[in-house]
Amino acid sequence: MGQRLFVPKELDASEPRVAASPDTVKRLSGLGFEVFIEKGAGTLSRILDSDFEKAGATIASAKDAAKADIILKLRRPTSSELSTYKKGAVVIATMDPYGNEAEVAAMAKAGVTGFAMEFMPRITRAQSMDVLSSQANLAGYRAVIDAAAEYDRALPMMMTAAGTVPAAKVFVMGAGVAGLQAIATARRLGAVVTATDVRAAAGEQVQSLGAKFIMTEALKDASGEGGYARELTDDEKKAQAELVADHIAKQDIVITTALIPGRPAPRLVTKDMVASMKAGSVIVDLAVERGGNVEGAVAGQVVTTANDVKIIGHINVPGRVAASASLLYAKNLYAFLETMVDKEKKELAIDMEDELVKATMLTHDGAVVHPNFKDAAAAASAAPAKADPQVAKAAGGTEPGLEVAPKKAPARKSAAKGTGTAKTTRRKAAPKADEPKSGGDL
Repeated sequence: MGQRLFVPKELDASEPRVAASPDTVKRLSGLGFEVFIEKGAGTLSRILDSDFEKAGATIASAKDAAKADIILKLRRPTSSELSTYKKGAVVIATMDPYGNEAEVAAMAKAGVTGFAMEFMPRITRAQSMDVLSSQANLAGYRAVIDAAAEYDRALPMMMTAAGTVPAAKVFVMGAGVAGLQAIATARRLGAVVTATDVRAAAGEQVQSLGAKFIMTEALKDASGEGGYARELTDDEKKAQAELVADHIAKQDIVITTALIPGRPAPRLVTKDMVASMKAGSVIVDLAVERGGNVEGAVAGQVVTTANDVKIIGHINVPGRVAASASLLYAKNLYAFLETMVDKEKKELAIDMEDELVKATMLTHDGAVVHPNFKDAAAAASAAPAKADPQVAKAAGGTEPGLEVAPKKAPARKSAAKGTGTAKTTRRKAAPKADEPKSGGDL
């Protein structure tokens, strides 16, 4: 009998995505896993139970998670879910650990080996595993669609016998994966697009999509490690704000995409900037779940200001394109899991020296092992446990799959011991990785 792999239905009512697809079920079965899918797990992503069955999966109930050796999820397991997992189970999901150290400690206490997909290093080898890029790409697309739905005018220029309809002016703040897709989508719809980013190298990408790149002379370049942006100095922030304030007043649609790992989202658009915009203008804040880039944005709401500007603050934007997002996310998970499978024995064999494992492993063998969270998780575990936000309210938690740049995780000095479920081996360390590819937002 092969190792059991279980894909549950997400408990969060605001999460319509699923961590498997008929295609990945076939591939996982080919690796030697017995695949179990919870009944109705893919319904909101337009994947029926019968589709999974045809691909070789067994439709199961939530209680079958207790027998699983591997569990694939979208979001970090809740306390109620952890209580049903067996010790030593491998859980792969987007864990959203920053600010949730107590929940990370609870995973360690439950004895599961947890992998945070959002910490996948952005190297050539891991491109097919990059959940941040796959989900942010769709978020950028959906941001433009949502803006167009709220904007009560046409986006392209239209010349008719009755007169000319001017093209909408769209301003995208942040030229990472989400921002670049927003630019491309807005251009396809016929809008006149401008964009800004604190990294000079982003200018070429913006211009290649047919948009105009704007950047203050006072800010030469704020590129950081791995293609992400560094934090700006006070003078740079001031200069950038002045540039934005002057430009934003002339725009019809503004889309913001800036996030900083482990911190509240930077404030890019102030109340005064919003007040300077024309009536009927629209702003989409893709960072609203982290506090927002726009003053006045509210998570889960479309706010209309006194001067009739709409601020869109939808949560889980990739989930608003669930059918497409699930297919890409499922492929990301499969690509990562495949690297940890012994092809001859057809069983999971985690190489603790693999750079992908080092970067993404959060918990193992009863402990928090990721260097960024060891101390914080230990302190949090000593404090009273918080109520599970995903059970307390549907919109609780944050969407971690949107351009959150993972901090670089230094290699641990020693490898953790293996468990009875996932065979742990030591192999020769992988050769030096390729240079990181760009794609992070502000």
